[in-house]
Amino acid sequence: MKEPEVHRFGHPGAGRRRAPAFAKGRQVDAAALDEVRALLGDRPRRRDLLIEFLHLIQDRYSRLSGRHLAALADEMRLALVEVYEVATFYAHFDVAVDDAEDAVPPAVTIRICDSISCALAGCSDLLEALSDIEEPDIRVVCAPCMGRCDTAPVAEVGHRHLDRATAASVLAAARSGHTEPLLPPYPDLAAARAGGAYAALEACRSGTKPIDAVLATLEATGLRGMGGAGFPTHRKWRLVRAEPGPRQFALNADEGEPGTFKDRYFLERHPHAVLEGALIGAWAVEAEQAFIYLRDEYPAAREILLREIAALEAAGLVAPGYLELRRGAGAYICGEESAMIESIEGKRGLPRNRPPYVAQAGLFGKPTLVNNVETAYWIREILTNGGDGFADAGRHGGKGWRSYSVSGRVREPGVKRAPAGITLNELVAEYCGGMAVGHTLKGYLPGGASGGILPASLADLPLDFGALEKHGCFIGSAAIVVLSQEDDIRDVALNLMRFFEDESCGQCTPCRAGTEKAVSLMDEEIWDTGLLGELSAVMRDASICGLGQAAPNPLHCLLKYFPDDVPK
Repeated sequence: MKEPEVHRFGHPGAGRRRAPAFAKGRQVDAAALDEVRALLGDRPRRRDLLIEFLHLIQDRYSRLSGRHLAALADEMRLALVEVYEVATFYAHFDVAVDDAEDAVPPAVTIRICDSISCALAGCSDLLEALSDIEEPDIRVVCAPCMGRCDTAPVAEVGHRHLDRATAASVLAAARSGHTEPLLPPYPDLAAARAGGAYAALEACRSGTKPIDAVLATLEATGLRGMGGAGFPTHRKWRLVRAEPGPRQFALNADEGEPGTFKDRYFLERHPHAVLEGALIGAWAVEAEQAFIYLRDEYPAAREILLREIAALEAAGLVAPGYLELRRGAGAYICGEESAMIESIEGKRGLPRNRPPYVAQAGLFGKPTLVNNVETAYWIREILTNGGDGFADAGRHGGKGWRSYSVSGRVREPGVKRAPAGITLNELVAEYCGGMAVGHTLKGYLPGGASGGILPASLADLPLDFGALEKHGCFIGSAAIVVLSQEDDIRDVALNLMRFFEDESCGQCTPCRAGTEKAVSLMDEEIWDTGLLGELSAVMRDASICGLGQAAPNPLHCLLKYFPDDVPK
């Protein structure tokens, strides 16, 4: 029997649910779905692989179109918004808007680094020389630090980097079509094993080097995290080991601090030293899997790691799939360990609130050991050659060796292996050939963009953890940018604040709005120093993570140490 109609709101048929005249939402294009499936092949459709899949699509089609994003969401059984929010979070993903769906992107993208070391080397002149290009297959964009500060100014043509770039060299590379990364010479697995590589790892696995002895050796050497925080390595390992398993390991290779390039150096020149150190760390916490999170600005390092990880698997040194390389997508914030973990899980790189700490609940909710590339390098060095030589190094109270990334106004920039605690004056004189011709030391960044700026009068302070904090600075990743009388510290501080404004993840208001407001105030002809001071205090006290907390450091140092450079 036909049921009676339900009349709501006083009109006939109001209670019936009618089928929509058209399907809601963006519909999946069958051809796009076939293309996405072909790219993904037999890879598992796991949520944590979303960023890897976005890279696959962009590498093949040069951008991320709406039709491919919808198809990927359908294939992974995700809401389109989940895919879209991740794709639009990362700077290296080119997401096409609806009115550009059918537009063909330029064949070659030229990126010009505009971070501090390249700014000192004249990147603005390079950008101006390239600004009038009218070639449809070429586009020119600014980009943040590419980790090659010692060869500034730097350009990236496709995936090929050009050191000490000129307009002529950049255009020649773009027109040649040679846009793949150039790999530097490095020891492959066979050469590395001939030099003793993986002997320490095998000694750990066999019990010849028991975990208690390894921890004691690391404690005696004073080895610390080299990514910025400087947490003692042995303590971090013990904290993770104390948590119930299963556990994870992650190697943080996402150095994005302007002025820092040491991790790239180790990955490109000594990959097996880093890989062995990472595997020892994973062994120490009995990790069920190990991940390497590599910044997308390092395509040569990625190619090397892919080759050498495959070689390790073929040699039986690691099980297939145990050591997994994950590719970043252009987000400085992912250098923060919890943001990196979010990115490995295929999400936006938003720092987590703490507690819990990643040592308690990290990757996939499991206790996770996170080590930096340089730390992994020293782990292998210490366990292979003994800790005595490492521990005995150091000056002015420092302990061990450090790798300083030196750029700016020196004769011989580069990665300098020097005693921890060395001073800036000693580092420049003994390792960098002195100041560049015609330049006199005016100031320096002891810890990259976030580490503050110190004047020449404080160039005899130890470059080590705990020695700079009372002066409003810190050593961080030991990215040393040397400034001279040719440099306006106001311009330097503004360049750094613009970097933080661009790289803020936007999660918290003090950082998101604070960096933007600071840039606008610092752009004024006359500075409101009182307001800038209040703004800096709020950012330091209320930001969720170190980006917002440290962003005011260069500004604070400018006001304190370089009053003549403050616009009045």
